[in-house]
Amino acid sequence: MQRIKIDKDIIPLSEVRTGLANFIKQIHNTKRPVIITQHGKGVAVLLDAHEYERMQEKLDLLTDVQISLNQLENGQGVDHENAKEEVMKRVRK
Repeated sequence: MQRIKIDKDIIPLSEVRTGLANFIKQIHNTKRPVIITQHGKGVAVLLDAHEYERMQEKLDLLTDVQISLNQLENGQGVDHENAKEEVMKRVRK
């Protein structure tokens, strides 16, 4: 996902209502989200569906990494050598 450009990607709700198709096209072309404001405050983000899926995949991966790190800290992990040995045993069968 591209970084937000403050002067182009923060849009009042009133403008989004009247030109939604244009903003969807902008998001598709630039791969940048649009921040929708109401009364001068950010209230929503309009994001390309593919970019949203990519974000979710990254979040899932980071969550898995954090869980793994926590397990290692709690002594629940398997060190590299033991893991490699177990895999090699299974491959040889």
